[in-house]
Amino acid sequence: MSVTKTEASDLDELHDLNQDYIAAVQAGDVGRFEDILAADFYCSNPDGTLVDRQGFLSQTARPVSISKLRALDVLIRRFGDVAIIHARTTYCLANGRQANGRYTDVWARSAGTWKAISAHVTRC
Repeated sequence: MSVTKTEASDLDELHDLNQDYIAAVQAGDVGRFEDILAADFYCSNPDGTLVDRQGFLSQTARPVSISKLRALDVLIRRFGDVAIIHARTTYCLANGRQANGRYTDVWARSAGTWKAISAHVTRC
């Protein structure tokens, strides 16, 4: 099945947004998240808590305790104006130990702009 120019453009944009998301996590970049999170964003944290946009921004503002965060095996699936991104993560904990996880992010396009509407994060 061939990919249309619009689909390819959307996938490129979602790829870039995914990279921005990971970079913002690593840098604790609240400003970037203010740009890319939808007003009704929610995140399921690895500890089982569910936080809204403001709770997520507050978490992001705390000092970052991991380093070398990387997203691997990124799978982006687009369904019209909704996209789901699955990926595996690797990172180093503050004690230097290597750790892994997974995430699933849901993005929605509204008025021509992609915004993250949901995230689910796990640690292995």
